[in-house]
This record gives sequence, C-alpha cells and structure tokens, in this order.
Amino acid sequence: MGNSNWNNEEVNVEVSYLSMAASIHRVTGPAIRSAIRALQLPSGSRGLDAGCGIGTHTLWLAEAVSPDGHVTGVDISPECLARAEEIVGSSELAEAVSFQYGDMNDLPFEDDAFDWVWNVDTLWPVGGKDPRPLVNELVRVVKPGGTLAILFWSSQRLLPGYPLLEARLNATLAASFPYTDDTKPELHILRALGWLQEAGLGEPRVRTFVADVQAPLDGAARNALTASFQMLWGKAESEVTPDDWAEFRRLCQPESPDFILNLPDYYAFITYSLFYGKVPK
Repeated sequence: MGNSNWNNEEVNVEVSYLSMAASIHRVTGPAIRSAIRALQLPSGSRGLDAGCGIGTHTLWLAEAVSPDGHVTGVDISPECLARAEEIVGSSELAEAVSFQYGDMNDLPFEDDAFDWVWNVDTLWPVGGKDPRPLVNELVRVVKPGGTLAILFWSSQRLLPGYPLLEARLNATLAASFPYTDDTKPELHILRALGWLQEAGLGEPRVRTFVADVQAPLDGAARNALTASFQMLWGKAESEVTPDDWAEFRRLCQPESPDFILNLPDYYAFITYSLFYGKVPK
C-alpha cells in the first residue's frame, strides 16, 4: 500500500496507518517482489519510488538494482518518510537509498532524471480526480527508453468457504473506495493500460501476481489479514443486511470464537496487477 499524494490537505497519516501498512506487507510482499523481478530492472540503474510510503518497496527495489544502483523514495507524508528512514537505516543497502519530501503533482526532479519510476497504490481516483495527469508527471522524470511501472492491489479472496458473504461485502462502496457510482469507467485501475497508452508509452503491458497465505499463520500474517478485513469491509455496515454484518463480525473479529483465521485449513490470496511500458526514445 502506498500513500495517496494528491495534495497536502487530503493527506492525514496516523500511526494506525503506518502499523497497518507494515503488517499488510507481510502478506503482499511475495506478489510485489515478483512484480519487481518481472521488470528486470538493470543492475546499477537509478530509479524513483514515487509515493514510497514507509519505504519497504524502496528497499526491495534497491536490492533489485544492487550492487551499484540507487533508489530515491519520495512521499508527501513526513510521518511515512520518518518511518522509511528507520526501516532502511538498519539495512545493508542504506547507502543505496535516499528519501525526499515531494508531491507527485509536481515532482521535485528535473526531466529525464531516472532510468525507471515505480508507483504502487497511489493513483486512485480519490474524489473523482483523474489520475492520468499524474501518469504524465511520472513519465516526465523517466529517461527516454526507461520504464514506468504502476502496481495496484486488484483483488482478494480472504473468506474461504463464504463466497456469497465475501461477494456482498466486496460489492459495497466502502470496499470499492475511492470509486463511487458516478466514477468514469476509464478511471478504474484495470483500465490503466489505457493511461499508459495515452501517455505515449511504448510496449504497454499488464501482468497480475498472486500473494498466497495459508495456515498455520504466524502473528505477522494474522495481523496483516485482520488489518485487511477492517480496511476492506470495516465501514460497510450500512450497505449490507444486519445478518451479513453479524456474520462478518463473527468471522473477522479476533475476539470471536469463530474467527476465520483460526481455521486449520485457512487459505487466502491477494492479487496485484502491474501496468508498465517504455518511454519513447
């Protein structure tokens, strides 16, 4: 998960968000690392992690371009940047990473500054805003022949054995945030291939990666999945029936005797979809 970078007024990062982001990376990490490997970023290249959040992805990107590469992380949240400095500061790759405050609407870098740009879960159409101008701003700082990669959380199956309940929860506007009934179809994340084409990128492609999780779950995975339940469906009460809400709470509250993560055969997955293309030479 990244931090939305529309503007200062709309960003309100709390400690709970930082904790949730760190927890969810425990589950989503394998899919995100697979996406990074698929890009085949050149060793020694210099890249930008735009909307870097707490810096976990920035570190993984630095690993991908080691030993001589460098990754700059930029974010609009001072709280996220402070946490990112802590995470990366204890790593052997600390010298290969730097962080900078910045707004993705107006990145603080010259044109053609990076060999590639990476962006995860930030280009959502919050408030109906069109993310495509931000794609153009990301393209601006990529060298000709370089790569722009945009990654989104695209689906999940977290309630094994309860497909109808999960389908009804996923059908709520709460679960579909920030989409609304009047969101233009072309602004949906699964239309991001078109965003790349409109931005003039060559060889636009999309691939989807899966993060699997199964019992027995360690504490980090349990925390990640519990956070995911609340992130996705925690505000859906007014959009489902009382019976469905009671069933959600029975299955997804850690204090419940029927907490679904206690199942000895629990299995779930989350998918991430990677949209990427080349800046024309």
